Amino acid sequence: MAQFFVQEGEFRLDGTPFRLLSGAVHYFRTPPEYWEDRLRKLRACGLNTVETYVSWNLHEPRPGVFDFSGGLDLAAFLRLAQELGLYAIVRPGPYICAEWDFGGLPAWLLADPALRVRCCYEPYLERVRGFYRRLLAELAPCQVSRGGNVLAVQVENEYGSYGNDKQYLAFLRDLLRQEGINALLFTSDGGWENMLSGGTLPDVFKTVNFGSDALKNFAALRKVQPDGPDVCCEFWNGWFDHWGEEHHARESQEAAQAVREVLDQGGHINLYMFHGGTNFGFTAGANCYDKYEPAITSYDDDALLTEWGAVTPKYQAVRRLLLETQGLAEEEYPVPADPPLQSVGPVAMTEEADLLDQLDALGEKRSGVWPETMEALGQTAGLILYRHELTGEQEQCDLYIDGLADRAGVFLDGAYKGRLDRNDPPGSHIDLGILPEGGRIDVLVEAMGRVNYGPSLLDRKGARQIRINNQLLSHFEMYPIPLEDLGKLRFSPVGQAADPARPRFLRGTFRAARTDCFVHLPGFTKGVVFVNGRNLGRYWAIGPQKSLYLPGVWLRGEAENELIILELEGGNGRAEILDWHDIGERKN
Repeated sequence: MAQFFVQEGEFRLDGTPFRLLSGAVHYFRTPPEYWEDRLRKLRACGLNTVETYVSWNLHEPRPGVFDFSGGLDLAAFLRLAQELGLYAIVRPGPYICAEWDFGGLPAWLLADPALRVRCCYEPYLERVRGFYRRLLAELAPCQVSRGGNVLAVQVENEYGSYGNDKQYLAFLRDLLRQEGINALLFTSDGGWENMLSGGTLPDVFKTVNFGSDALKNFAALRKVQPDGPDVCCEFWNGWFDHWGEEHHARESQEAAQAVREVLDQGGHINLYMFHGGTNFGFTAGANCYDKYEPAITSYDDDALLTEWGAVTPKYQAVRRLLLETQGLAEEEYPVPADPPLQSVGPVAMTEEADLLDQLDALGEKRSGVWPETMEALGQTAGLILYRHELTGEQEQCDLYIDGLADRAGVFLDGAYKGRLDRNDPPGSHIDLGILPEGGRIDVLVEAMGRVNYGPSLLDRKGARQIRINNQLLSHFEMYPIPLEDLGKLRFSPVGQAADPARPRFLRGTFRAARTDCFVHLPGFTKGVVFVNGRNLGRYWAIGPQKSLYLPGVWLRGEAENELIILELEGGNGRAEILDWHDIGERKN
């Protein structure tokens, strides 16, 4: 069978020189029905390889319970790529960053109060062993050495920007080999000396990540790997967005020129992202440096293909360059048509259900002396409500939430009193006034995505403690609300809710073809959208994203579709399903 290796400063595939021209497509961010379209467009762009991360948290949603079916069938994705004439690079983590919740690590790891990740903490290593054994049983048969198309497999991911535990990197290298991976192993790191020194191993091939200045970054790579070949494992042709900031966009010709600089130096490249896709559900991650910054639902990433798979001017500019560089004729690489889009129009939201009145339909009540985090209660995402009954006479009551992650609405005897956010200044609190006979306090905490990069990865969700002035409150009823099943909600006609400021579900129905479209929510403030039971992701009026991508394959054709909006912050708008997406301006 074939072998892919480095010889005399260049890649060889079965002894023949090979130019690695790759693009990133994450199988887990795109419905599997659309994989072929995205991969055909990747091949038509003049690329010969597809690269993907592997999302541990999706593949092992609970300890020891694995899922490699449907949209998580990595082997099927790789086989399809091979059928279309593409080789593959796989980056199995276990940490992937990817602007993905907890960098792809499963949230249930955080139930261990002593947890350390990405190092030789034995309980973590044991979990990695279990995941790799199951994952690599799927991946190993897909290697070129066994008739598949996988050329190379990554060891960890940008480790030098996090730690320097070389024993941990060696553990992963050895585990990959022990479990049948004989493909080329590699590391990838930023082009700074400390990152390249901290994230590499002497006997593992090294690559560098950047979005411009190829000469400088390849020079840095040559200091730790003098003989080449030079590989940009992540060429950042676009960038991701956080809530509340401007949509990132990179001018097409400028991006193409930066790609040309890589190619002119004889470099190999992986475009990150070729097609970004979507952070459906609660999969978006966050950054946390000076402040906490959650990522938006869209992972359009200003990539060569849009979130829904349409060709962009950037695609055309890079395609012309790649085909020209290889001496290939454009007419021999026809580009598949853009996906069709549809407008359904307004959707009447005719029913509603108050969240605080239906906690029994959303999760199982737990009791404890102190507030527990989501992870301690076995919850991975969504909301959690902490309920406390005050006793006795209360003076001026200022409510504080210590260790809040990430955003909380506070209710006194069911009435909305205010909101706190983890980015609020120290000492922020809610004034509850004087309570002569106590009262019931409800604190509803929303998780907005775990940190996916940097030193703050251990980002547990919920609240560490809740207090009135300096008095810690104890004995809580806690309601984990994962929002995985809304089937038990009891809806009533709109207009019967006691207080529109309280969080509520709104429901409507519509008919549509099985064609892609976008849910717009003008007038709504913040929440989550579900269509036919599928969680499309979060919305937030602060933008930049103002609509949510709805894949047509999730619609029911001639049958009626169900739209549910969970509005958390009292917005009262309208729902429209249209044929255009609003994630901010996009440059050409």
